[in-house]
Amino acid sequence: MTDADVTGLIEHGRDREAAVLGAAPTKGDHMDVLSQLDELGPVLAGVVGGISPADLDRPTPCAGFTVRGVLEHMLGGAAAFAAAFRGEQPPAPGDAAPPDDVLGSFGPALTSLVDAIRSPGALERDVAAPFGEVPGMTFARFVVLDGLVHGWDLATATGQAYEPPDALVAEVTAFATEALPPLRDGETFAEPTTPPASASPIERLAALTGREV
Repeated sequence: MTDADVTGLIEHGRDREAAVLGAAPTKGDHMDVLSQLDELGPVLAGVVGGISPADLDRPTPCAGFTVRGVLEHMLGGAAAFAAAFRGEQPPAPGDAAPPDDVLGSFGPALTSLVDAIRSPGALERDVAAPFGEVPGMTFARFVVLDGLVHGWDLATATGQAYEPPDALVAEVTAFATEALPPLRDGETFAEPTTPPASASPIERLAALTGREV
């Protein structure tokens, strides 16, 4: 894959295919997606474990979402994505009401998602992503990106330190830099913002996804 390949698809209106091409693993990758999930799990567990019920109505850097809203969004996504990775029909939007206990539901939901990603054939089959059908390997990398940045949203909103491994942030940033441009529609992803000079790597990744840092 070359930059010209991706640019050509975009110029011909084939944005979704460009996203898949741009997101394809390159020879420079050092951490496979399953290892990325292994690194991400404890980071998210630590942040969610530090959230109290009193924090749930706090605003977050994810525009329009409270802490509860981000957790509900992640729980809904986990259920739909787990089904997709298993080759099953995802639940229709609105079929399942958000759980009352979003904090208690988080661990089991994310475990189910990771188990689905690790299930036989999951990374090889095409899966139905919110932005179109993509290879499972590619969508798993989007799952890591989504989880890593939403972890920053939650930590920032609740005043927690957020220090994901540098190698994980570097891998996800490299992926996001290639994968996001065709998806910047103002809803799926916003345009990148400019982080302050003192921004940490995870803050720079958050800015790359359109958040104000």
